[in-house]
Amino acid sequence: MARLPRLYAPRIPQLIQARFAHPLAPADAPAPAAALDRIRDWLAEEIGRAAAGEAGAVALHAWIVLPDRITLLATPGDEAAPSRLMQALGRRMGSGLMRTRVYAGRYRNALLEPGRWVLPAMVWLESLPVSTGHVGAAAQWPWSSAAEHAGLGGTGAGGIGGAGGAAETPASRPMLTDHPDYWREGDTPFARQAAWRNRLAAGLGESQRLQIEAALSGQWALGEKIFLAHLGRLASRRVSPAPRGRPRKAG
Repeated sequence: MARLPRLYAPRIPQLIQARFAHPLAPADAPAPAAALDRIRDWLAEEIGRAAAGEAGAVALHAWIVLPDRITLLATPGDEAAPSRLMQALGRRMGSGLMRTRVYAGRYRNALLEPGRWVLPAMVWLESLPVSTGHVGAAAQWPWSSAAEHAGLGGTGAGGIGGAGGAAETPASRPMLTDHPDYWREGDTPFARQAAWRNRLAAGLGESQRLQIEAALSGQWALGEKIFLAHLGRLASRRVSPAPRGRPRKAG
């Protein structure tokens, strides 16, 4: 069966997930901190390089690196931007860490309706270490955007290295670009962070979780009918599965 073309529409945020061909550690082993640190740093550098070049930059809204995958929520600057980013990360991991095939196949992506699905998708992403049994609370996982969104640490405005007054480099630029939906969580950073802590603590309902995972697995868009109809006129291909069964005969 021919594989689906990438799903893309201008200025629409998307979930992106790539699983590693070989997990960095067994499921019951301690987190491979050194390897996860390196992947986080490479991600920050690649996001910084794209931002410095502006054209085709990826606005990263949330991220996580687990021993078996990397998952991002981002708004790409052009159709090829996610592929460029994942390929750049793959080259760096292949030459500097894994020395073998990096990804278990193509990355998957799902487009999200702003105002409805961006924040649930962020909660889902940042809660992955909890649902996979790595930690008891999302912000305890150091290799994600959860702590920064919750005001409990993270990359922050100084970048991952705490660059301070040093010359700015791609790795020292802020990694995250807050999505407008996150900004609407509160009028101040403290209000937004408090609201986010509450969201992470509440988690997602089973229905929302399943819808997000189905959209990502099938590489479809997630949203209301009106949004999907509008998106269908902009997107690079069909945005939702075709109805099952044979089409009805006319007349």
